[in-house]
Amino acid sequence: MYQIERAIFDIRRGLPVVVNAGEQRLLVQALEGSDSVESLAQLAGQQPSLVLTRHRLAAMGVTLAAEAASLPLVAGITTSELQGLATAETLKQSAGELSSRLKPAGVAELGAVTLMRRARLIPAALCAFVSEKAAADIDQQLSEGRLLAVDANDAEQCLVGAPGMLKQVSAANIPLEDAVDSRFVLFREPDGLREHIAVVIGQPEEWKTAVPLRMHSACLTGDLFGSLRCDCGEQLRNAVADIKALGGGVLLYLAQEGRGIGLANKLRAYTLQDGGLDTVDADQVLGFGDDERQYAVAVDMLNALAISQVQLLTNNPLKMEALRQGGIEVVSRQALYGSVTDQNHRYLNAKATRGGHLLEEVLNGQS
Repeated sequence: MYQIERAIFDIRRGLPVVVNAGEQRLLVQALEGSDSVESLAQLAGQQPSLVLTRHRLAAMGVTLAAEAASLPLVAGITTSELQGLATAETLKQSAGELSSRLKPAGVAELGAVTLMRRARLIPAALCAFVSEKAAADIDQQLSEGRLLAVDANDAEQCLVGAPGMLKQVSAANIPLEDAVDSRFVLFREPDGLREHIAVVIGQPEEWKTAVPLRMHSACLTGDLFGSLRCDCGEQLRNAVADIKALGGGVLLYLAQEGRGIGLANKLRAYTLQDGGLDTVDADQVLGFGDDERQYAVAVDMLNALAISQVQLLTNNPLKMEALRQGGIEVVSRQALYGSVTDQNHRYLNAKATRGGHLLEEVLNGQS
C-alpha cells in the first residue's frame, strides 16, 4: 500500500514510475504534467505507447475485448496530439486504422491505467518498457530513490482501496438547518487520498431497526454552488430533511465526485456535454465507464457505525446491490428526487435510460 501511495503522488506530479510485471519493467507516466514523449523514450531506451481503456476506444468506434490496449506512438508526436488521442471527441484516424495498430494491454499496462484512475487523472497512460540498454540507469535511479517501483498486481488492485482498513479520524456536533441534532464523523482511507463523512442525524438509540440511509456522492458544483446541471444539491438537502422526518439515521457523504471520475474530469465531461453528448457518452469519450464509483468504503463506514440493516434513500439500484454484496441488508427503498429543470432534464433522462436509475415518476411529472 505504501509504495502505491507514493507512486500515485509521483504520477500526479507528472513524474514517471516503474511498474514491474515478472521480468518486464514498464516506465509509466501520466499525460497531465508530462514533458514529452521523447523524454520518456530516452529514459526507457525505446519509443513509448499510449495505453487507452476499452471505453475510450469504444467511443472512437473500436471494439475491444480486453480492458485496455496499447497504441504505439510515432516519434515527434506533440502534447496536443497526445491529448487528442486521449480526450478528443473525433480523431483524424479511422476506427479501422486505429484498430490495426492496437495491441491488447498486458498486466503492467493494465496496472498503469488503474493508477491513473486512482489518481483521478485522465485514464490514459504513457508507457515504455525498459530496454536492456537502459536497464542499468533505471536500476541506479531506483537505488538512489529518484524513481519508484511498484508491482503490477498491486497497481491493478489499487482502485478498490483497502476494504476493512478505513480509519475513523475525528467527529463533532454540527447542527444543520434541517436537522439540528447532527454529528459529523470523518473517515480516512488508508492511502490518505480520500476522506468521507458520515452525518449522523438524531440519536442512534432512537433509530429504527432498519436505519434510514442516504449514500451521497460529493458534487462540488451542485452541493455547494447550486449548479442547475444536476439535482445533487437538492437531493442532498432533501435527504437530510427526510432522514430527520423518519426519526433519524445516517447520510454518507462520499468523496466520489462525478460518479468517481474526479472534479477535473467532470468539468471536461461537462464541456463535451455542451457539444451535444449525454453524461454517459461524455465520460466514455474520456475513457471512463458508466459509473466509476466504489461502495466498499460505504460498507466499511456502516460497519464502523454498527449498522447492518437500512432503509435506503436512493433511485439507483446499483447502490442497493453494492450494499447487499457487502453484507448490509437493504430492508426497503425510498425514492429521493430533486426538481426537473430545463438545465438538468437531459442529464436525468440519461441517468434513467442509460444508467438504470428509477426516475420515471419525476421525469413524467408525477412526483
